[in-house]
Amino acid sequence: MKIAPSILSADFANLKEDIIKAQEGGADWIHVDSMDGHFVPNLTFGSIVVKAIRPHTHLPIDCHLMVENPDYYIQEFAEAGADYISVHLESTPHVHRALQLIRSFDVKAGIVLNPATPVSLLEDIIHMVDMVLVMTVNPGYGGQSFIPETLNKIKMLDKWKKEKGFDFLIEVDGGINPTTIKACAEAGAEVCVAGSYVFDSSNPKERIEALKHAVRDSD
Repeated sequence: MKIAPSILSADFANLKEDIIKAQEGGADWIHVDSMDGHFVPNLTFGSIVVKAIRPHTHLPIDCHLMVENPDYYIQEFAEAGADYISVHLESTPHVHRALQLIRSFDVKAGIVLNPATPVSLLEDIIHMVDMVLVMTVNPGYGGQSFIPETLNKIKMLDKWKKEKGFDFLIEVDGGINPTTIKACAEAGAEVCVAGSYVFDSSNPKERIEALKHAVRDSD
């Protein structure tokens, strides 16, 4: 299981330091939540933050675009240093084009499923994605409670991968702690985004180790 701390819950006044703490604490990726205040009811940051943090971490930067018309922003995130860019199925009428655009910049392409979005809607584009991000809370704010019903989506995606021979990663985001990460791992998740659980602690390393320990216990 890869752990991807979300800087949405980091201390923005000490962002570099928090990222270094997460990296030294065993994080596998750094997760960036970009929100436009329209697609979701929150406003965060854009590609300029990715560009600012890129020199300070060797970890893959995983950018989750919770924005309307993500096509407008894909190039700037790619050029800022993103390794993964994920877009929501509902955020554009041309999701096929958005995924093509991401891959044209030699960046891994992800598609995001909201809690109420069925897995079946991915049938015609699943061959284009490197990752499926299952939202285990409603997108927009950190610190929400895990929605148990989303585990069914993870199981369906895992089954789909095995039956069809796909190699996309299954990522989950929202309400992650040692209990929920264990359930997600057992369902088939391979990457877990953890924001407030990691960064609300004075010891991010301890929290990351607790998450990884919980996954090992599920094996």
